[in-house]
Amino acid sequence: MGLVHARIQLSNALRPDLAAVEVDALVDSGASELCIPEGLRQQLALESVETRTAELADGSQHEVDVVEAVRIFFKTRRTVTTAVVIGNEVLLGAIPMQSMDVLIDPKSEQLILPPDRPNLALVKVK
Repeated sequence: MGLVHARIQLSNALRPDLAAVEVDALVDSGASELCIPEGLRQQLALESVETRTAELADGSQHEVDVVEAVRIFFKTRRTVTTAVVIGNEVLLGAIPMQSMDVLIDPKSEQLILPPDRPNLALVKVK
């Protein structure tokens, strides 16, 4: 399977006066969080709530800011989450993907809604 990208919209859930931004996100089920670059953080006026250590795929570790509250929209799905400020592209990880109940289709290499529930997200509580 190659790289999977998806068009998503991001906005600041605490600032409804600011417009959402449409971005091309790298979809990575091996990553846990939403990651955004510093420029997008500034554009959305997202406030840092803490600093964490992030471990990258190569094993290196970096101190990063964590911001909230980022609203993610994909097709009929939405969620609000924190984001790690790192890198130069948006990366959509497993936690926000699970929260929105979306899947990676390896055949088409696309982010999709589950075929059996395209209009209503399933929330797993146990």
